[in-house]
Amino acid sequence: MSENSVNTGRRNFLIGATSVVGAAGVVGVAVPFVGSWNPSAKALAAGAPIKVDISKIADGEILGPIPAWRDKPIFVIKRSPEVLDKLNSKNSRLADPDSDREQQPEYAKNDTRSIKPDVLVLVGICTHLGCSPQFKPVVQPETFDNEWIGGFFCACHGSKFDLAGRVYSGVPAPSNLEVPPHYYESDSVIVIGEDKGTA
Repeated sequence: MSENSVNTGRRNFLIGATSVVGAAGVVGVAVPFVGSWNPSAKALAAGAPIKVDISKIADGEILGPIPAWRDKPIFVIKRSPEVLDKLNSKNSRLADPDSDREQQPEYAKNDTRSIKPDVLVLVGICTHLGCSPQFKPVVQPETFDNEWIGGFFCACHGSKFDLAGRVYSGVPAPSNLEVPPHYYESDSVIVIGEDKGTA
C-alpha cells in the first residue's frame, strides 16, 4: 500500500470527523436560537397572542380558564341554538344590553358579542374587583336569581352576567365582561390577543 493512499484515507477520516463535530456544534447553537423565536412567558404575559383549538367543545360547554393572555384567564363558550334564542329575552334587566361601552372590538359589538354567534370569547375577570365569575349555563331558578337563563355569577359580591357577558343592572360590577381581540385562523382555531391583519 502506497504512502499516498494511507494519507488520503486519514485525510478523509479527519474531514468526516470534523464535519460531524462541526454539524453537531451548529445544531447545538441553532436549537436555542430557534427556540428563542417562541414567545417567552414574559412576552405572553405582556400580550403575545395565544391559539385555542375549539374543535372538541360541545354546545353548552366552556373551555377555560385556558392559558392566560396578558395574565388574564380566557373563557371560550359554545352556545347552543336554544341559548341563542333566549339570549336577548332579559335585556330589560341588563345595564348595557347594546354594549355601548368600549369593552369589545367593533366586530363583537352585536347581540351575541361575538364573531360567530355560537362561540363567545371573554376575559374571565369580573369587572367589579377582579374575581373570576362561575359559569352557570343551566336555565333554572338559582338562589341568586329566580329567573336565571344562564350566564356567569360572581359569588364574591353577587355580580351577574348573561351568556354574552353583559352585566345585569343593580349588581356591584359596573360593566360587561371584556371581549378580547381575536380572529379565526381556521374553523377550529381562534387566535386570541390580536385582530386579523394586525401584529
